[in-house]
Amino acid sequence: MRQIQNIIRHVAIVSSICLLSIAAGCSKPADKPAANAAAGAVSTQGQAASKLGDLSEFRNIAADVAALVDKNDLPGAKARIKDLETAWDSAEAGIKPRAAGDWHMLDKAIDRSLDTLRASAPQQKDCKARMDELLKAFDSLKGNA
Repeated sequence: MRQIQNIIRHVAIVSSICLLSIAAGCSKPADKPAANAAAGAVSTQGQAASKLGDLSEFRNIAADVAALVDKNDLPGAKARIKDLETAWDSAEAGIKPRAAGDWHMLDKAIDRSLDTLRASAPQQKDCKARMDELLKAFDSLKGNA
């Protein structure tokens, strides 16, 4: 009986190790396009992906925010950039380890955009400048794979 318990315990330990190693290899939603690796790391827009992976989801949200800023819809832009913040923060664990320097550069650009849009009295020209900087930051990482 004792030998069966030891075997069961060992099987449980090995199973736990396997499950943990699989979970550690799992990626966040931002890593979705595994097809990019098979297709030479090309994003859905035909642009080369960055070391961080496919950032098109995040860049698309930033482009939406920039369009709202261009229309001087700062409350709408402030609401939409929350989506970027949430998506970026939830994907951090999956993408930051790939290229921490690139991640920090982009994270700071996102933070500056958030701060500008959340100012007590945001100015359209300041928000536009920050959004332009953010989009340039995203674009500077393309092809950096």
